[in-house]
Amino acid sequence: MNRIVFLGTPDFSVPALRAIIAHGYEVTLVVSQKDKKKGRGKVTSKSPVKVAAEELGIEVHQPLNVNSKESLDLIRSHKPDFIVVVAYGQILSQEFLLIPKVECLNIHASLLPKYRGAAPINWAIINGESETGVSIMKVEKGLDTGPVYKMESVCLDDKITAGELHDSLMHMGARLIVEVIASIAAKQIKPMKQDPGLASYAPMLNKSMSLINWNHSCLAINNLIRGLDPWPGSVIHYGEKEIKIFNTSFILIKHGKKPGTILEVDEQGISVACSDGYLVVNEIQLPGKRRMTVKQFLLGNSIETGYMLGDD
Repeated sequence: MNRIVFLGTPDFSVPALRAIIAHGYEVTLVVSQKDKKKGRGKVTSKSPVKVAAEELGIEVHQPLNVNSKESLDLIRSHKPDFIVVVAYGQILSQEFLLIPKVECLNIHASLLPKYRGAAPINWAIINGESETGVSIMKVEKGLDTGPVYKMESVCLDDKITAGELHDSLMHMGARLIVEVIASIAAKQIKPMKQDPGLASYAPMLNKSMSLINWNHSCLAINNLIRGLDPWPGSVIHYGEKEIKIFNTSFILIKHGKKPGTILEVDEQGISVACSDGYLVVNEIQLPGKRRMTVKQFLLGNSIETGYMLGDD
């Protein structure tokens, strides 16, 4: 039986942990980030991976620095054949990578070498890619530069959001990681080196990306909104309110209106002029409120036709 130490923190990591256990592998230790205080009440919250590990009865280690001597000694003591890393959240030292007897593997949510980095799911949508996928790679010192054992792709339509793609790819990754572990153990697979000339980077998202610039094309704005859904979300400033917008579509048409002008408001949505047509907003979220359809919003609120939405 292959002994495995598993590193992960967010929801994306959980299906992989459960799949590894379900396929009979012995996960002796789970390493996850420290508990964090969240929300207005600053309630201490466990990571999704810690919650899953406790349910499965697996020891959990939460070091401030996974590369510390104490942490390395603990992980070595488990004598892992494999270490599996899924969205853990810390850079691993070369000393760490030498611990497993067989391999240190990572699930990365892109078709490497494209979209190395922190937010590959979001940037694939923002950049209007027609496909993306999951790569199972050997972890090296560089940022997602290791050779790839297996990849699988998925087609993207013009409706899928980052949240929906996240949920799809996390299950794909869970299936692929157990296939790769079995193939490596049976000596039936070898990794392929990445072509650095084809590499691109997917930097971390931040809230400064949220405010819509209506001078851009309908397609670019629609892709951005889908890529930032659910976090950090896309926003408009209407009066004193910052409103998040979701679930958009667009129509390409010459209109002669200044980009950012609200053209029409009805139960079907809010139409806003862009550089080459207009965007239709179908869902919105007021500060501190739940997400709702425009139809629901209009039952007790109003949006003024002709209002100019700025981009600063």
